[in-house]
Amino acid sequence: MAATGSAVATVSGDGDNRIGVLTNGGDAYVKEGGLRAGWIHELGDVRQVALSGNRIGVLTNGGDAYVKEGGLSAGWVHELAGVKQIALSGDRIGVLTHSGDALVKEGGLSAGWVLEENGVKELELSGNRIGIVKQSGEALVKEGGLSAGWVSELNNVVGIDLAGNRIGVLTGSGDAYVKEGGLSAGWVHELGGVKQLELSGNRIGVLTGGGDAYVKEGGLSAGWVHELGGVKELALS
Repeated sequence: MAATGSAVATVSGDGDNRIGVLTNGGDAYVKEGGLRAGWIHELGDVRQVALSGNRIGVLTNGGDAYVKEGGLSAGWVHELAGVKQIALSGDRIGVLTHSGDALVKEGGLSAGWVLEENGVKELELSGNRIGIVKQSGEALVKEGGLSAGWVSELNNVVGIDLAGNRIGVLTGSGDAYVKEGGLSAGWVHELGGVKQLELSGNRIGVLTGGGDAYVKEGGLSAGWVHELGGVKELALS
């Protein structure tokens, strides 16, 4: 498969030794093994791909969420219709519906859904944590079981990201904050003038409104390294 141009939507997650791509035409491909392994066409008419372990999740342009488990040619399981975002982490699958309902299931692909919250505009999963941004701009995170209680993290939030024991939020004023440890830990202001925030392991990445990509590694107060200018999207893995 020869892919040209930039992706039209998103590819995310930790697929072990898997690589996923989404072409401009909406075709999802995944390869497994070495970098020169062959591509497997997974599905067409796709706008989001998510990878986690031996699971692959896709969201079609029509709002259907599908997940497969096992080999790259395994069969798809239709998870839900009317979806605008899908998230995978371990044995958890999360979806955000067009009506603003955040649903998460745990275990098998055909497990029952648990309604986590309504009035949601973003959903993130990481380990045993679930993070959401409400349509009101309130960021909430829970830790543990699917029915655990929410902890209110911050208001005026437009984006949230989770990685290990870190939580990152981007405010409506363009300020990026990250905390480490418990859900009630204190926030560290990382940078202003930010339009995208990404977390992965002990790395933090930001993309400024001027198109500059910065990444830091180590502690929350580590120094930034300017990676590149003229950037429109940043990804960390």
